[in-house]
Amino acid sequence: MKVNLYNQNAEIIGEAELPDDIFGLKINPDLVHQVLTAQMANSRQVIAHTKDRGEVRGGGRKPWRQKGTGRARHGSRRSPLWKGGGVTFGPTKERNFEKKINKKMKRKAIFMVLSSKANDKELMLLDDLKLNTPKTKEAFSVIDRLSEKLVGYKKDKKKRDSILLVMPERNEAILQAVNNLPFVETIEARNLNVRDLLEKKYLVLLKESIPVIERTFKM
Repeated sequence: MKVNLYNQNAEIIGEAELPDDIFGLKINPDLVHQVLTAQMANSRQVIAHTKDRGEVRGGGRKPWRQKGTGRARHGSRRSPLWKGGGVTFGPTKERNFEKKINKKMKRKAIFMVLSSKANDKELMLLDDLKLNTPKTKEAFSVIDRLSEKLVGYKKDKKKRDSILLVMPERNEAILQAVNNLPFVETIEARNLNVRDLLEKKYLVLLKESIPVIERTFKM
C-alpha cells in the first residue's frame, strides 16, 4: 500500500510503501473485540475489598447466654446481622479477572486495526518530527498543520478529534511538548496495543516506527 509521506510542515515530500502484511489485512471484528476485552480485563485493578465475619476485629465473646433472656440467640457481635459485623458475599481482593490471549492473536489484532486506519484514511505517515524547544505552543502548531491534511478531521474550540502519535523511541522533548495537549497522546512503536489504537481516531506514524513494529511484532 502506497501512502503520501509528509514533513512536519504538512507538505507532501514523496510516497512510501507500507508493508501489506501489517497494513493490508482484512479486519476481523470478533478477533479485535476478543483481544480488546482481554486487554481491558488484564489491566483491571481489584480495589474493592470487604471483610467477612472471620476478618473483622472482635467478636470472641458470646453477647449473652443462649437461653432465658427473651432475645434472639447470637454467637458473635461480628455476625453480618450486627452493626460493625462482617459483610456477606461482598467483593474481595481475591477476585481474578485475568484472561489469557495468545501472542499471535494479539499481534494479528494490532495489524488489523493498523490496516483499518490505513484503509479509512485515518493514518498519516510523517518523515520526522523535531522541535526547536520542548514547548507546547510549538507542538500545537505542528499538530495543527498536520491535522488539516487528515481526511474528515474535526476541530473546534471545545473539542477536537483525537490523535495518537507513534514514535520509534522515547523522545523527552516531544513528550514534554505534547503532554499538555489533551487531544494528542504519544506511544512508542514497541508498545502499540489494540486499546490505544481504537481509543484515538487518527494515527500519525513516524516513518522510522515501521521497522520497530516489524522487529517487535513479526517475530
